[in-house]
Amino acid sequence: MPARDAWGQVELMTKVARLYHEQGATQIEIARRLHLSQAKVSRLLSRAKAEGIIRTTVVTPPDVFVDDEDRLRDRFGLLDAVVVAPAPEGVDPALDLGRRAAPYLEATIGGPGALGVSTWSATLLAAAEALGRTSETCTQVVQMIGGHGDPATQARSTRLLTRLAEATGGVPVSLPAPGIVSSVAARDALLSDASIARVMSTWSELAVALVGIGSVDPSPMLRESGNAWEAADSRALSRGGAVGDICLRFFSANGEPVDSALNSRVMGIDLPTFRDVPRRLAIAGGRTKVEAIGGALRGGWVNVLVTDVDTARALLAGP
Repeated sequence: MPARDAWGQVELMTKVARLYHEQGATQIEIARRLHLSQAKVSRLLSRAKAEGIIRTTVVTPPDVFVDDEDRLRDRFGLLDAVVVAPAPEGVDPALDLGRRAAPYLEATIGGPGALGVSTWSATLLAAAEALGRTSETCTQVVQMIGGHGDPATQARSTRLLTRLAEATGGVPVSLPAPGIVSSVAARDALLSDASIARVMSTWSELAVALVGIGSVDPSPMLRESGNAWEAADSRALSRGGAVGDICLRFFSANGEPVDSALNSRVMGIDLPTFRDVPRRLAIAGGRTKVEAIGGALRGGWVNVLVTDVDTARALLAGP
């Protein structure tokens, strides 16, 4: 209720508040109608708010899940969380999630520094295809894992890189190598190549990393690319407690790194360098990914998550 000494102007404050907030009149129009100065109208509105005559209510629209976003941020110590509606019936959930993530990416992945991107993700490609121009430009868009593979699938990896470069205004920088090589010797030989060394040197300059979150079983896109690991590697990873990967670096349900022989054959960003990237943004969702996403969050592998509401609530209901 207004303070006792304010009662003399309660009627006027209420009239001004109704004209402004309910009838859409401007402060200039109110001043002219009531024969007040605009400064007086502004003071009356401020006083009406302070006295409780004006109260602000935020009405959350359908398909906006701010409570789930807040809980994810608090639960996992994230910089940000974005929760979107589930895919409509008959629509591929991974591709739908990527498309729904595009507006958020437009607002957040530009800016000073370089953008790193993981390569073999259909969800990230869907997001990139839906992107408009970002609000700010970046310097480079750099592959964080080898982008060479089966020619048909490699074209999708290249498309992901070039679309992100077009959207952000950054120079595209590809890593001219497979994601996984056949032996440690092959990896060592590639690491000695000057062009590959130049790309790897940019990883320490990344301001943002954009990634998908994989599971122990390779995704269809990764299988088609020829960069998938063998069944024996999957079994070894499972025995070691792995539940998922980012850039082919595997982790457990608690987020601990899982070492394996596969690790020494990966042509991609190493874990310490990846964790030094200030903003590590993952787009991932779906029932089969809940355990992997949970591990990535608990281990601090990513600090920004875009996911669907069903996945978000499964994560919040878990340990």
